[in-house]
Amino acid sequence: MIQAVVDNVYWQMSLDRKTTALKQLQGHMWRAAFTAGRMKAEFFADVVPAVRKWREAGMKVYIYSSGSVEAQKLLFGHSTEGDILELVDGHFDTKIGHKVESESYRKIANSIGCSTNNILFLTDVTPEASAAEEADVHVAVVVRPGNAGLTDDEKTYYSLITSFSELYLPSST
Repeated sequence: MIQAVVDNVYWQMSLDRKTTALKQLQGHMWRAAFTAGRMKAEFFADVVPAVRKWREAGMKVYIYSSGSVEAQKLLFGHSTEGDILELVDGHFDTKIGHKVESESYRKIANSIGCSTNNILFLTDVTPEASAAEEADVHVAVVVRPGNAGLTDDEKTYYSLITSFSELYLPSST
């Protein structure tokens, strides 16, 4: 039975499945490693300064990831920048819905008491960008080393950024 579970986990990982159960398992494994100090999350150099600037301007920052909320909190709580959880107003995972379903973005907006057209969603996955746009959410596709390549059509259709510092966001105050 244990081997069947292990085989299933490897199979899901090989297909890059984003199932809630697999992400929860990942979260449990990460908890052990992060709390023991064996792992620290690393962010691109532009991320934390940009988020700090947004927060200072009165903007709220939420994380929506296929990684579990627990895993998200571990990443932000045990980073090379220290504990930066205070920079995040809330976390969402696939329990609210899959990232390729537009209804997920409407549920998030409702949950945070915000109109969808007042949200900017940053992603590196164009089917997620498409679902967010379908829900009237603003989108920027983040192009980073190691990300999947974009088609020519995607490159011309989406707003692309290579650094969070490229975003100009109006103050919410």
